[in-house]
Amino acid sequence: MYDLADVLPDAEIEPGTNLLIAGPPLTGKRQIAFDILASGADRGDGSIIVTTKDSADKVLKSFADSISPSTDPDLGVVDCVTKQRGIGSVDDDPRVKYASSPVDMTGIGINLSEFLQDFYEERGVTENRVLLYSVSTLLMYSDLQTVFRFLHVFTGRIQSADAMGVYVIDSTSHDAQTMNTLKQLFDASLELEKADDGDKPQIRTAGLST
Repeated sequence: MYDLADVLPDAEIEPGTNLLIAGPPLTGKRQIAFDILASGADRGDGSIIVTTKDSADKVLKSFADSISPSTDPDLGVVDCVTKQRGIGSVDDDPRVKYASSPVDMTGIGINLSEFLQDFYEERGVTENRVLLYSVSTLLMYSDLQTVFRFLHVFTGRIQSADAMGVYVIDSTSHDAQTMNTLKQLFDASLELEKADDGDKPQIRTAGLST
């Protein structure tokens, strides 16, 4: 079983679950997703982050800030940004694999599968959390049908690996039809809404048992 850290302390997540975190900008979606992965890393789960927005360097730093100082995580990053922007080193290392861009969905899928196989078979890490940040960036580069097909395969890999998938989307960037189409792919969701008083966002849940 997986947990949702301090976001929903009593929630129990079945292996193979795919969780969508949706909300407008500035509601802390990214940090909530990182906290969910960090909670797992602190207890020995593997962490795989597919980043379509930030470079691997930035992701590694942010993740290091989220976990306990004593944690040495089994961590893999699929960087879909650096090659496209032509910045920094693009040589794979044990923690980072590169896709050519957010459009390179075949490359993203291959890199994800390689990390899952490495964690499960080589390192003996049988509980893994996978973050895709963010679905909105994929939709900037590809049409809904292409993204839907990609996510259908991606969520299936999570399910077959008994992992937990976490996906972030900016709900205000897409119309209702797009959101409703994509929601079919996920087992559960956290929907964030800005609080009127500027305090922590309100969280509505669907498909979660607590």
